[in-house]
Amino acid sequence: MSIFRRFFSGSDLRAPLRPLYAAIVARGRDPAWYRDGAVPDTLDGRFDMIAAMLALVLIRLEAAGAPAREPSTLLTELFVDDMDGQLRQAGIGDVVVGKHIGKMMSALGGRITAYRAALAGAEDLPAALTRNLYRGAAPAPDALALVAGRMRAFHRQLADTPADTIIAGDLP
Repeated sequence: MSIFRRFFSGSDLRAPLRPLYAAIVARGRDPAWYRDGAVPDTLDGRFDMIAAMLALVLIRLEAAGAPAREPSTLLTELFVDDMDGQLRQAGIGDVVVGKHIGKMMSALGGRITAYRAALAGAEDLPAALTRNLYRGAAPAPDALALVAGRMRAFHRQLADTPADTIIAGDLP
């Protein structure tokens, strides 16, 4: 699709992906992550959890190949728009919002790389979670094991779910 057509068409190409993005956010805000998994219930902790869920979905869509490329891009754009709005709501000024968004996108990319490697067995998932989700401060072993187990299970469920089903917003 032409970039000009994307910017100047009257339709919102991201609209069909809003249910998926809402499902990802709902999954990331599940109280069990914070209560049982000891993910910090802070602005940063909530960002990290939503980014983790988004990373797993993007890893799954990546595996679907070319048909999922545009939905993945549009889904990432929804994430950027949401984070932009969250920053502005938190009082971050226009001058530095772009810089914060750049850092958030870099963080998302790092998480995708780390979780992809860990879920493929090339890296230790608890170590990747400690670095990326807990920002270096490891929680109690049982909380870390719970989060790692739930993330592995979600990753397996995503792999077993057709990409079209996921794109429609129906997460397992």
